[in-house]
Amino acid sequence: MQINITGDTNSILSGLELLSDQLNLHLHSDGYPINVTQRVGPIQVSNKNGKGEIYFQEKIHFFRAIGLWLEHYNKTGEFEHTEQPQFQTSGVMLDASRNAVLKVDEIKVLLNKMAVMGLNVVMLYTEDTYEVEDYPYFGYMRGRYTESELKICDDYADTLGIEMIPCIQTLGHLAMALKWGYAAEIRDTPDILLVGEQKTYELIESLIRAASKPFRTSRIHIGMDEAFQLGLGRYLDLNGYENRFEIMNKHLNQVVQITERHGLKPMIWSDMYFRLGSKFGEYYDEDVHIPKEAIESIPENVQLVYWDYYHENEDFYRGYIQKHKELGTDTVFAGGAWTWNGISPNYGRAFATTEAALKACKKEGLQEVFTTLWGDNGAETPLITAEPVMQLFAEHTYHETVTKDYLESRFHFCTGNHLDDFLVLNQLDETPGVMENNLKSSNASKFLLWQDVLIGLFDENIRGLGMNEHYRSIVPKLQAAEERNPHASLLFEFYGQLAMVLSVKAEIGIQLKAAYDEKDKETMESLLAEVKELTSQVKILHHKHRDVWFSLYKPFGWEVIELRYGGLIARMETAQYRIQLWLKDKIARIEELDEKRLVHDGPLGVPEGSLGNHFYHRIATAGNII
Repeated sequence: MQINITGDTNSILSGLELLSDQLNLHLHSDGYPINVTQRVGPIQVSNKNGKGEIYFQEKIHFFRAIGLWLEHYNKTGEFEHTEQPQFQTSGVMLDASRNAVLKVDEIKVLLNKMAVMGLNVVMLYTEDTYEVEDYPYFGYMRGRYTESELKICDDYADTLGIEMIPCIQTLGHLAMALKWGYAAEIRDTPDILLVGEQKTYELIESLIRAASKPFRTSRIHIGMDEAFQLGLGRYLDLNGYENRFEIMNKHLNQVVQITERHGLKPMIWSDMYFRLGSKFGEYYDEDVHIPKEAIESIPENVQLVYWDYYHENEDFYRGYIQKHKELGTDTVFAGGAWTWNGISPNYGRAFATTEAALKACKKEGLQEVFTTLWGDNGAETPLITAEPVMQLFAEHTYHETVTKDYLESRFHFCTGNHLDDFLVLNQLDETPGVMENNLKSSNASKFLLWQDVLIGLFDENIRGLGMNEHYRSIVPKLQAAEERNPHASLLFEFYGQLAMVLSVKAEIGIQLKAAYDEKDKETMESLLAEVKELTSQVKILHHKHRDVWFSLYKPFGWEVIELRYGGLIARMETAQYRIQLWLKDKIARIEELDEKRLVHDGPLGVPEGSLGNHFYHRIATAGNII
């Protein structure tokens, strides 16, 4: 569509050019007239008597507004629509630290979608995946961003009215950075920096300088979360036991002094204060008691980020927001898109927790929210699966309540994809035996893919549930989704192949053991043929997953996933070898199939409503591969 925009256009024309292809919108002096007015107040879009109007306050509001204008124009012709922003900032955190480092061009694609959604903050979570002068091993072979790459991203984001905020770590979560020899003198535990050591603060100053330099913003997220063994490693050897509140605050104050020297406003994750104030070391302990002196020692200019994507109860969030307010600092809320459940997203839990959390944030008057797109355990789930949750955050940012129908409509306009097709991905983990919305994060698609066909650690967890048939029923849905969503065809092609593989592999171990126990060689011959064909299908899955990865990410990190595929295929070939030997009476036993199957319960058992949730190293073997 050709449009002619007049009015307050100075801040938005460059951004509109970036979005022209996505919106199929082009500026022309003879185009449809739309007058644009920037002023304090809600977003208003209308079209009457052959002329359009857009009123907006912030730059990001215009890009959402032009999308709303087009969407309404294409549906009804004449219209009036008003939206009142519920938050000052709303956005996403992109995890670039769990192997997957999004390519610069793909960051731009994501920023375009965010702009049309109306999301105005993006945090790039980089534990060690950015270049730091004088520390060549920092992010070595991990796909780290260069300063120029980050500046390109920030320039692009700023054009669209999106604030890009560096998000780093300055205490824990630094195992990848601290594993090299240069870090020997600054390492407390394998993933925590040594507090009090001068060389630690020399490194941190270099990190803060490098992380902040490419960005316009004066804000920086300096991490500080989940440092569970703080002061209990080399620090303990050097200094003896000290109060961990005091260690935390001493370190935080030194890091904040560094940020102040660089003119930066820091924020930190809030969990360590709550964990240290809990008798059980828990973050979400409703009986937590943080000592008054610890509260008073929190630097005044530090924002606390309350992260929580585990509760479906609005009252819990409200109570914990109130506890954060008692700490006397400005609170930011971080929810989660549940892209880290395994190899597929958990929309059920993401939607349930997001709905409860954002309703609570509105009622408690919080002004800043974002959703996290973590990629735990290798980033097996492609990041673009987070888009439905991003859309939910966006609609909650501009409405008190959000209906499913409205969300579907907006998602289709902003991404070109169909929400219901994406929600089919829920069924990969929300299987028979799993509670509605998968609120305990069962990840059957992951453990059934990677588990060994002869050892079958999870066979007892799924026995009698009809998992092959469940996955077989998903295949045509995903094939249809591939046709309906051309912008996400690679994604649905991959997941369709995954469902096809699991429609055989899910129960193959149970079938192999039954035939072996009954010494039914005829059935075993048939199953051997299935394992051979299944091996071929896993190889196809490997290639389809590879296609998705290289369409989104830098190459570094893919080797981790590829080693999993290689290991799986090698083990399936060994299974064929051993079965053939047994069928030819060249071996009397297949010891792996002799073993009685037990429920894989993990250290905390199997929660009711779940079949289990595990990382790769607990799935592939009962031995030790880490």
